[in-house]
Amino acid sequence: MLPPLIESLGLTDPGVYLCLFLAASLLMLWRLEAMLDHGLEGTALGTLVMPYCSGLGNLLFVFILTQRGGPPADVLTNCLVNNVSNLTLLLGLPAVLWGLQVTTDAAKGGKARGKAAVSAAGAQINRLSLMLTLTAVLFFSGAAWLLAEDGRLSRTDGLLLIGLFLFWQCFQVFDVLKHNVRHKVSLGGMFYVDVALVLLSAWLIYGTLDWLVAWIGTQQDGFVSAANLGWLSGWLMVLPNALLALYWGMKRRADVVYSSQVGDGHICIPLCIGLLAMLTPVAVPPFFLTGLLLLIGAVVVHGALLLAAGGLPRWGGAGLIAAYAWFVWAGLLS
Repeated sequence: MLPPLIESLGLTDPGVYLCLFLAASLLMLWRLEAMLDHGLEGTALGTLVMPYCSGLGNLLFVFILTQRGGPPADVLTNCLVNNVSNLTLLLGLPAVLWGLQVTTDAAKGGKARGKAAVSAAGAQINRLSLMLTLTAVLFFSGAAWLLAEDGRLSRTDGLLLIGLFLFWQCFQVFDVLKHNVRHKVSLGGMFYVDVALVLLSAWLIYGTLDWLVAWIGTQQDGFVSAANLGWLSGWLMVLPNALLALYWGMKRRADVVYSSQVGDGHICIPLCIGLLAMLTPVAVPPFFLTGLLLLIGAVVVHGALLLAAGGLPRWGGAGLIAAYAWFVWAGLLS
């Protein structure tokens, strides 16, 4: 495993593992971008590939914590921090800096011709795909809220959440296959090389996260301690998403920014929570339900702005950042 190998070199500082974590995330980002040239269009990349890679740490956190006998509520906090960060801060910040415009002016006016018309049609298709993905988040978050309203998630609840996730993924896979057949897209050999490199990056991320989570668990004093493991691990695991959001936001790829952040949320809610409930039934803290309501509200805002403005304007991004600040204050300081 990676941590023993690194420790054998005498490297036991948390900063070393954090740097390795970020380096592996950058490698993943580089090869994910290459997939756009090897037969995977932007929305599918964000919906099918990125979530499993950037959300792998959250999935592994479930097993790591249950194996070590840690508090199951930390997994709920981890998932909530991840999803709320994705749909508020990590979409709001690129919107404030560069704007997140999915549709073009040509698409709105309907006067585009030739290549511009094709581009406008593609933007409209991306918007519809994102609306569908947001609708899935709305159903997943609503289902989790209803199941957790009695204060407990049972194994049956976990099976239901996982079933919802698997149905959604099957739908997405067939949608991508239809797109590739319709447009005669072939996934070349380099696509699978990139997949292998992305999986290698994910393994490196797992190794570094495993060590960092174990290190945080040994700290007893201060903010960086076992008492805040759910929050700290959630922020740590959302770092790859932050890199993706800022990178593709800077490149003006609003479709990839949106779909990567929204799609990643599917891994935490419902998959991670479903797995946790299957492994060990868990009592639900009250703030988890409040966070789910905030998540549902953010989805509604995104959907309304996508329909009305074709994306997330700068003022909308500022509002989402303010909502995230309230979320952190209410969860940690109130």
